[in-house]
Amino acid sequence: MTDTAHLPLFPLGTALFPEGSLPLRIFEPRYRRMIGQCLKDHTTFGVCLIAAGQEVGIPAVPYLLGTEAQIVSADHLRNGVVEIVVRGRRRFRVLDHELEEGGLLTGTVSWLPEPPPQPVPEHLAEVVPLLQKLIDQYGGGHVVEPYRYDDAGWVSTRFAEWLPLKPEAKQRLLELDDPIERLAFVRDALYELGMLPDGEDAPLKPR
Repeated sequence: MTDTAHLPLFPLGTALFPEGSLPLRIFEPRYRRMIGQCLKDHTTFGVCLIAAGQEVGIPAVPYLLGTEAQIVSADHLRNGVVEIVVRGRRRFRVLDHELEEGGLLTGTVSWLPEPPPQPVPEHLAEVVPLLQKLIDQYGGGHVVEPYRYDDAGWVSTRFAEWLPLKPEAKQRLLELDDPIERLAFVRDALYELGMLPDGEDAPLKPR
């Protein structure tokens, strides 16, 4: 596996996390072509949070750290609209990017190494029962098994994609390399949202 790759980039108003699931409705011609090519060639594309601009119209300026997206399902609707579900794979950093004819942004990316699994430290373990409850209630196809409740990186990433945080906060979580630091951020956010210690009053639902 090479350390770099060339990917079409899809700037969005939300971040995609590794092993996360994200439904998308595709209607702009540039992205319909992109999705069609990915389906034909069994290739992936990159999802980046928008740093400036909008999802539609003039190409937005993306954050330079994003996540590779693999299409796991696609439904072609009337009027050329395509509904897809993607699953997050590897994080990447955009080294350079260019705007192709037709308005599609593409970039050369370097894959970011992921830290090995780390156990959930005792002082942060209180968040795990809440995640178990959320996945029992809403998990379904949103979370891929096996469930790794003993892995601080996996636990923190699942919370990061579900928590109702501002996009910039989600981007910060995506950019954190240390899973313990990410889990501490999540724990503090859960307290601010009033979801700890019992989590009964403010259930989360998947995006």
